[in-house]
Amino acid sequence: MSWFLIIISFIFFLLRLPSLFEPHWYGDEGIYQVVGMALNNGSLLYKDIWDNKPPLLYLLYALFQSDQFTVRFVSLIFGLLSLLVFFFLSKKLFAKPAGSKKIYFFTTSIFALLFALPILEGNIANAENFMLLPVLIAALLIIKGVTLSSVSKESTHKKNLFSYLIHNTYFLMLFSSGILLGLAFLFKIVAIFDFLALLIFLFIINLPLYKLDLSLQKEKKYFISFAQKASPFIVGFLIPILASAFYFWAKGAFFDFVRATFSSNIDYVGWQNKWIFPQGLLLLKTILLIMLVVLLVRKRGVLAKNTIFILLWFVFSLFNAFFAERPYTHYLLTLLPSFILMIGLIIWERKYKKPLIIIFIIAFILVIKNFNFYGKTTTYYQNFTSFILGQKSVSSYRSFFDKRTPIDYEIAMFVKSKIRKNDSIFVWGNNAQLYKMVERKPIGKYIVAYHVTGYKDGLTNTKEAIDSVKPRFIIIMPDQKPIPIVFTHYSERFNINRVTIYERFF
Repeated sequence: MSWFLIIISFIFFLLRLPSLFEPHWYGDEGIYQVVGMALNNGSLLYKDIWDNKPPLLYLLYALFQSDQFTVRFVSLIFGLLSLLVFFFLSKKLFAKPAGSKKIYFFTTSIFALLFALPILEGNIANAENFMLLPVLIAALLIIKGVTLSSVSKESTHKKNLFSYLIHNTYFLMLFSSGILLGLAFLFKIVAIFDFLALLIFLFIINLPLYKLDLSLQKEKKYFISFAQKASPFIVGFLIPILASAFYFWAKGAFFDFVRATFSSNIDYVGWQNKWIFPQGLLLLKTILLIMLVVLLVRKRGVLAKNTIFILLWFVFSLFNAFFAERPYTHYLLTLLPSFILMIGLIIWERKYKKPLIIIFIIAFILVIKNFNFYGKTTTYYQNFTSFILGQKSVSSYRSFFDKRTPIDYEIAMFVKSKIRKNDSIFVWGNNAQLYKMVERKPIGKYIVAYHVTGYKDGLTNTKEAIDSVKPRFIIIMPDQKPIPIVFTHYSERFNINRVTIYERFF
């Protein structure tokens, strides 16, 4: 086992190594870098500098000075730790009966390859890369806690001290699992689906096996009893979220925090979920999810706990991936653990193999048809190898990632040669990484063009910032619509690869 983990971890490290040397090219990372720079310069998140994600990702970037190499290296470490936790989770789920060792070796190997390769954008330091670790640890704690709880129920009344210790360990595991999922939520709010999957799993396995009659007083008492048992898990989940809310309330930015973390994401989800009426498609997906949960409740007496756990996590992760109805590749990273565990379950489960295969095939087809995958995985490594062997120029290496990347570097080099210590810049474009490359924070609250045009106060805030800060250069990217702001005291001075640079003349 030790040799397997060493070898698979080394392979993971080698596959991720080229990501550390990528140029500044990925727009979202550029935004995270800029927010991190602003936080380190005293700006208050959401109030002074804006993006629509929970705070932990930006705090992580700020902690490591928004340095891409360092943040990518931290992402690699998170990935390695996630790989190890996934192995122990698979081992816990597939250790019995005897002879199942090959299953968790197999699932861990697939997980390592798919998470390390750029095919799912594992090479990018997005929120999903960081939230997987706390989610996986939380899942492992829940499985271990359920095992402990079963031992506690089987112990006799003579083992009072033993049962007491087990009960308190179980309580601590639930609480810790909740805390971890709360932290994952503060990386990205879709962790709520992992929380719900694990909560419903606890609910189902604690249900009595006889047919429920919710009108009976006995069943009502059960629900009250379960709420008490699950309270450590729920309270643990809420603590990091409420602590963050209290912090922003104390700073006078509570409503900005709520808007960024919740309300703006509701609008984001609604964009592609219209069917017959707004959010109609989301309602349909929710109904299907509820039907699958009800089916698992009805089959709880014949399904193994491991099967219920993996199926629940899989359907909730699938719902998560399709929640916003946007085919962004990195969304699939949140589906990856349960997707791989489903493969292991199909091998492990003997009695219900056929229905599991059908569910998996349907899900696989939906993913293939609706999501984009990184299509240059092989050439990605060829590009890196050619570059380090000196067979490729720096410009050619950079243009592999995006043909506009060498232009960004050219603009950054030019501006840095002209700019003075206290000068600022304004970029009309969606390449936020340019601010990082010039080492200047944005002049206003909104960082990129789609922020400025996408929010009601975007144009007003930006116009006021230009008038107040008086940036030395205004850089207009060629792939943008004309800037809807009239600025005076600027003249066109330079044009580099169709990028127009205006300079303030007094």
